[in-house]
Amino acid sequence: MEHAPDRRRRVAIACQGGGSHTAFTAGVLKGLLGADALSAYEIVGLSGTSGGAVCALLAWYALLDDDPAAAGRLLDAFWADNAATTPTDQLLNAWLLWASRLQEYVVTPAVSPYDTVASVTGMRHFRSLLERRVHFDDIDVVDDPTRPMLLLGAVDVQSGDFMAFNSRRDRISPEMVLASAAIPTLFRAVHLDGRSYWDGLFSQNPPVRELLDAEPDEIWVIQVNARRRPDEPRTVVDIADRRNELSGNLSLHQELHFIEKINQLLDEGLLTARDRYRNVIVRVIELTRSRLSLAMGTTSKLNRDPGFINELVDHGVARAEEFVAALAFEDAWRRRDADGILRRVADDAELVVGAPFGDPGTYQGAEQIRPLVERQLTRDVAIDVTRKQICQDAVVWSVRTRRDDGRAPNHGWAAARFSDGAITSLRLGADAADLSGGSRSTG
Repeated sequence: MEHAPDRRRRVAIACQGGGSHTAFTAGVLKGLLGADALSAYEIVGLSGTSGGAVCALLAWYALLDDDPAAAGRLLDAFWADNAATTPTDQLLNAWLLWASRLQEYVVTPAVSPYDTVASVTGMRHFRSLLERRVHFDDIDVVDDPTRPMLLLGAVDVQSGDFMAFNSRRDRISPEMVLASAAIPTLFRAVHLDGRSYWDGLFSQNPPVRELLDAEPDEIWVIQVNARRRPDEPRTVVDIADRRNELSGNLSLHQELHFIEKINQLLDEGLLTARDRYRNVIVRVIELTRSRLSLAMGTTSKLNRDPGFINELVDHGVARAEEFVAALAFEDAWRRRDADGILRRVADDAELVVGAPFGDPGTYQGAEQIRPLVERQLTRDVAIDVTRKQICQDAVVWSVRTRRDDGRAPNHGWAAARFSDGAITSLRLGADAADLSGGSRSTG
């Protein structure tokens, strides 16, 4: 569904939770909100769970003051505060990582957070980090459709009900953020309005469906739990790590599937705008796990080592830059602008075409690529906006051939790799995993 060029596209951003791995989310938000290229987009909503809730809160707080670039400063400051920088804190961080990994190999005594004062002091410290950056007393219910919405995911411990604290009906407080991040093995439940809340990782990770109330044209998901892994987990660490990833993605995949199904029904004419449904493009920006986090498994989500945190933030900034470059390339592709496409392709880029698309083969350099761009991308192949775009090691789109004869189009995938904002490799084919080295978007 194309939109008028004179209107900024409305975007909602959903931030998945995952402990220290959400420093990646901080980097992505810093890169996106500081990018001049995104002036054509309006952020109308943010949501988050656990660490993602913290990142969403800080970005939203900056946007309330119409200062997107300030989000990067707030996020940098929070994660610098949260990192283990003092000798005592570094020792505590190392001990916590050791103890967590030990539990994956041997049976160790379980200690309830209600039996240790450390859970109370830890939550107080977490609250102080939030209040250092956000003046909660100045925040009221923001029931204004011209201002971005904020959703913070948590779960009611006793009823099992999902909760998304909503800035348009709730006055956002530190307790709401703490409720979203209250990991039950580390912290006591957070009590609000007579109800007890645990970490939102048990509910919506992150809230997505409620973001539709902000009427976005697109939803951008910052995902820290990998969808795929190249091999079968066999060690205790790998099994625990993969189990954590899958459970963290369960609700997210369900909610994205709901949106994509609506897109499909609209595309097929089985639903119309009269039914109050609209096409919403979904884009996913995914964390690529570092060697350190892979070696440590799910325990690395507790790692507050400054080097590890900075690595994740830098990775997020780099991924945001690739994402912005991909948006520009896609815009030229959707407008069938061959010159615009070629301006975003490196001089020595490689284009590989396979079935089900025409002109199969490998093309190298601008002289060989230009004729193919003019025949394929601007005439015969279109992006399928009913299915999500994935920005991981490669940026992957679902695509389909344009047909004027009434026959069903051929479906496939396009995968692009970027360097310094330019495409170095573009592949068209039937299998996204083959094209992108393991990153498959299946909708």
